[in-house]
Amino acid sequence: MLNLERKHILPETNLPDINELLGKGEQLSQSISPGICPFLITYDVKSESEYKRLRLSEGTIMLHGQIGYRSFTKSKLAYFKIYDQIEAAGYRIDRYGICLDWSMGYPAGLRANMPRGTGLILKKKQDFIDLTHSAPVAPHFGDFVIGTPAAVENTIAALEAGSTSIGNIGQYFTFRLPKWDDDVKTTAETVKAMALCANQSTDIMIHSNLDDGFAALFCDMSCSIGAVLIEQYIIEELIGGHVSHCYGHTFSDPLTRLAFQKALYQVTTTPGSMVYGNTTIFVANEVENYANLASYLLVDIIAQRSSPTGHGLNPVPVTEAMRIPEINEIIDVHLFANRLIQRADGFQTLINMVEVERTTNVLIDAGKRFKTRVLEGLDTAGIDIKNPFELLLAIRRIGAKKLEELFGPGEFQEGQIRNRKPIVQATPIVELKKKSEKIISVLKQSHEEKFHQTKFKICVACTDVHEYGKILVEDVLKRLNYEVIDAGVSVDPDVVAKQAKEAKVDFIAISTYNGIALSYLQSLNQEISQLGLNIPIFIGGKLNQIPVDSPTSLPVDVTDELRTMGAIVCLQVEDMLEKILKTTKERNQ
Repeated sequence: MLNLERKHILPETNLPDINELLGKGEQLSQSISPGICPFLITYDVKSESEYKRLRLSEGTIMLHGQIGYRSFTKSKLAYFKIYDQIEAAGYRIDRYGICLDWSMGYPAGLRANMPRGTGLILKKKQDFIDLTHSAPVAPHFGDFVIGTPAAVENTIAALEAGSTSIGNIGQYFTFRLPKWDDDVKTTAETVKAMALCANQSTDIMIHSNLDDGFAALFCDMSCSIGAVLIEQYIIEELIGGHVSHCYGHTFSDPLTRLAFQKALYQVTTTPGSMVYGNTTIFVANEVENYANLASYLLVDIIAQRSSPTGHGLNPVPVTEAMRIPEINEIIDVHLFANRLIQRADGFQTLINMVEVERTTNVLIDAGKRFKTRVLEGLDTAGIDIKNPFELLLAIRRIGAKKLEELFGPGEFQEGQIRNRKPIVQATPIVELKKKSEKIISVLKQSHEEKFHQTKFKICVACTDVHEYGKILVEDVLKRLNYEVIDAGVSVDPDVVAKQAKEAKVDFIAISTYNGIALSYLQSLNQEISQLGLNIPIFIGGKLNQIPVDSPTSLPVDVTDELRTMGAIVCLQVEDMLEKILKTTKERNQ
């Protein structure tokens, strides 16, 4: 805490005036309001929040589907066809998460020259309207709207298309768009967009996916509940809006998944947006993934039966780990989910809730301590904690790792990740530790000692916010006593190359996920070449990209192309270690 000072966090002498930002959002609300769409008309409601409260009063479990193909035509077809076939089967889908491409986060005038991912690109306001009018399903614009440089313009387009659930505040804290470093502009637009939503005559759910935010980075799950409370403070108390939380991607332990939901039930008043599918447990086998699907979905059904929060449950298609699922696969998994809801009656009585309730109470108590400590620490550092702009920007710049290290509720314990003993250890960290230990264990049986013969220095980075691959690589390398240079998350190629040169590294290791493997490597190769370097590059993760001339707009595997460009493709960490070992032998000959 002694090192946390305003001059280091917010060194600018002329930051935007918070009253002007909030005033601009309020002024916009006088002319911008939710448009009419089939969902609002069909169910005779003013917002999704109102709809959710009606369904909650009936004891109905709601379902959420994800769509957003790069093709606008296919996305519209999916919007209609999924609803139509599920209704024909006697079921209902309540809401759609529309997967916008990350390039939508840039101001519209800049998008054409910015990197693209694999999601949907809506070129004009009418595209938003045409999409939401394709079926009577609640439109949820959850990605790359609020929390980006284009927050205001995208929020206006979403509202006028009839969407009353808009996000994603989680992305604000952790996502960095390539080639965009103006976090002051991003924060200002985010505050104005939230003020626009907060001043509507009906409740607009300002969505935050915790797994896109700090929950994916905290080692202590109680810090994630603390993040919920901090976001509530900023959005509800300071701005006057309604924050709605999502979680689920990384929650694979049944007990803590259930306990986390029950904690949300106790600390929130706004209905939840969705419980996302536990995608981290999915494998490259469709049949096995049905077991993975049922394992988390049954927990979520029981959670909504016992402590209903209004979250839409998200059944993830069994092909998710291999490619973007097709329309019929989304339909199939929703038919599966609806039938599982029917068959779930009675399972709740088989569960001993004593440990679940104990964990729930621990999460809430520790989460409250974390919130209090963060706010007190920022106040002491000179941050105006009554100013949502300053608070948002300070938290974003400090980051999850430092916040947990400084203010985590667990006891200080040197040697632990973040140097704190977790109150409730986050499942992904447990799983990564086990995987790392297994890799090292196998090495010990063969030639671990050979890795210590040469002290390599390795620069590690990832192309987007999905950091688990990076964390695993770093942990394994550190266990082998290599020096790791952390180039960061969502980092541009020129920054990686510069850090690699300054640190005089022997290798660069890149983890990628979001459909830019080929273009990122091309840029990194160019940057390294311009600096006169010749550094081997490891690359792993989801190695795909959408071809420029693609007739389907779907990403394709680019592994062979990456190898042709000189990268050392690593389908697993062991592939990287094998190359390091080979280099060690060559140097020692």
